[in-house]
Amino acid sequence: MSVSLLPGRRGFTLVELLVVIAIIGVLIALLLPAVQQAREAARRIQCSGNLKQLGLAMHNYHDVVNSLPIGYIGDTTGDGWVKGVLPYIEQNAMYDQWTESQNYNTGTNQSNVCQIRIDLMSCPSDTETQWYNSIPQYNYAVNLGNTSSLRVTPLNGVTFASGPFHNENSASGTCKTYGLRDVVDGTSNTLMLMEVRQGLESQDLRGLTWWGPGSGVTAHYAPNTTSPDALNSGFCKSNPTRGMPCQGYTAIADASNPLIFSSRSQHPGGVQVALCDGSVRFMPETIDITVWRGLSTMQNGEVITVP
Repeated sequence: MSVSLLPGRRGFTLVELLVVIAIIGVLIALLLPAVQQAREAARRIQCSGNLKQLGLAMHNYHDVVNSLPIGYIGDTTGDGWVKGVLPYIEQNAMYDQWTESQNYNTGTNQSNVCQIRIDLMSCPSDTETQWYNSIPQYNYAVNLGNTSSLRVTPLNGVTFASGPFHNENSASGTCKTYGLRDVVDGTSNTLMLMEVRQGLESQDLRGLTWWGPGSGVTAHYAPNTTSPDALNSGFCKSNPTRGMPCQGYTAIADASNPLIFSSRSQHPGGVQVALCDGSVRFMPETIDITVWRGLSTMQNGEVITVP
C-alpha cells in the first residue's frame, strides 16, 4: 500500500524512498567535513587573536619595564611571564591578589589566582585540562631557544643559542631578562611565543605554564614532532597516537636528562606562533629544521626567510 502525496499520483515506492535517503546521507557526508573545517577555521582565528593579544601584552610590559619578562625563576614560585603579563591582559584584579610569599600552588595564589582559567591563554582547538590542584593548563609558552629549557649544549649536535626568554630552575639563582634591543637577528625573524598542547592524561602537566618547566618551549624539534617531550616521569604520560609523545625521567634534569618541550597544536599541518614584532604566523610542521631553530635564536646571525 502506498500513500498519495500529490493529486493524481501514487505515493513514493520503497525504492524511491531508499534513493532519497541515500542522497540525503551523501549530502550529509559531504557537508559534515565542510562544517568541521569551518569550525576549525574559526577556532584557528580565535587562537591567532589570543597570540596577538599576548604579543601586544609583552610589548606593553616592555614599554613599562624596558625588558621582556622572565620565563620563570624557581620551578614552583609562579614568578614568571604569566604573572608578569596579567596587568597587560586586563587581569589587574588577579595580579593585585598575588602574594609574593606564596607559590603558585599554595594558599590564595592557588585559590584566587591560578585556579581561575584565563580564556586568552587557551586555544579553542585544544581540550581544556587542569590535572594539578585544579589549576588550568594553557596553550602558549615562551621561546627559550634552540636546545632545551635549561640550555643543554650541545644537544644532538646543536650548540645552544638563546631565545628572548630565560628560565632559572632555582629560586636563589639569577634569571636574565632581555629587551627587544637584544633581538639583533630582527624582531620579525625571532619567535616570542609558540603553541603547546595541554596534557591529555591525568597528571600530564604539559601546558601548566604557571609551573616553571611548563612555561617555556624550545625549537629543537619541529612543530608537532614525533620526537618526545622530556621531563620528570611523574609529570607526563606518553600518547604518541594522539600526537603527545613524552619521555619521563626518574632523575633530576641535567645534561643527560634535558627538559624538552616542543611546540604542538591541534591545528592540521602546523602550529601558530607570535614573533617578537607582534605579528602572528602559522608555521607548517614541514618547516626546515634549520630555519625553525634559526627562528628561535635572537643573536645567532642566521640568514633565514620566515615561511
